[in-house]
Amino acid sequence: MQKSIDPNLDLFEAIAELKQERNAVILAHYYQDPDIQDVADFIGDSLALAQAAAKTEADVIVFAGVHFMAEGAKIINPGKTVLLPDLAAGCSLADSCPPEGLAALKEQYPDHAVVSYINCSAEVKAMSDLICTSSNAVRMINSIPLDRGIIFAPDQNLGRYLIKQTGRDMVLWQGSCIVHETFSARRITALKVQHPDATVIAHPECEESVLALADVIGSTQALRDHVRKHPRGSFIVATEPGIMHQMRKDCPQAVLIAAPPKDETCACNECPFMRLNTLEKLYLCMRDMTPEVTMPEGLRLRALAPLQRMLDLSAPALAGSAR
Repeated sequence: MQKSIDPNLDLFEAIAELKQERNAVILAHYYQDPDIQDVADFIGDSLALAQAAAKTEADVIVFAGVHFMAEGAKIINPGKTVLLPDLAAGCSLADSCPPEGLAALKEQYPDHAVVSYINCSAEVKAMSDLICTSSNAVRMINSIPLDRGIIFAPDQNLGRYLIKQTGRDMVLWQGSCIVHETFSARRITALKVQHPDATVIAHPECEESVLALADVIGSTQALRDHVRKHPRGSFIVATEPGIMHQMRKDCPQAVLIAAPPKDETCACNECPFMRLNTLEKLYLCMRDMTPEVTMPEGLRLRALAPLQRMLDLSAPALAGSAR
């Protein structure tokens, strides 16, 4: 099918019309481009988006995020069409934990429960006992009996943070996010000197040296909520800078400073996978109803069990922004 777009087309209007025509809902992660966030029906972090996907009555879910997120929506909604604007929008963290590698680790610790961060493939979810997000990870870990060992995959930085928060000794898969491991503790320290009144807010996927400098550590949603509580404050934001679009809308008088990467020559603090989605690709996927995310039913059912346990154990209220 022809993939060209009329240069005179108003994409915002065209997407709104397609939403009505397809009975579609657009779910967008905070790390998406501002234009995509502005056309989304719901914006949130991984937990809020999973909850929104579970509750939607739309026939079509357009997931403006990365592949594991769209997979999650399909796992929860087998009867709905799930679209992803760019199938190449993957995740370095999910890629760092191949199923065969996790299977080998499970063989070493056969009595351990496997808690997997939601940033993983459907195959890894299917091998897990419980899924967590950064918003609910402490609650998920604390739901495991104290006398049972835990394998935590795939993010080692989040895992180390959870060990400190829960006091549980866990076997950690050695994966990490290419965005959150790129922040420079040295350059953040320099920023703190330049902005002594600024609060450093950081995502727990960041390296320990960065978390040691943070005044507030939390999920993407928690960081947004903290800024909302201090609308005139100054903040050094150590997570993907896409969240700052919503922070600016929430608190136009706040001073927001993106935490810098170690490499001064790149925009490495932006997720290259999230940014593969564009407004044009979003329109095309809704127009053409492709690319569609599918999976074998057996895999879906195995992955659903730990994901549903997470949803059942999570707070019922949706966080994020609904339109």
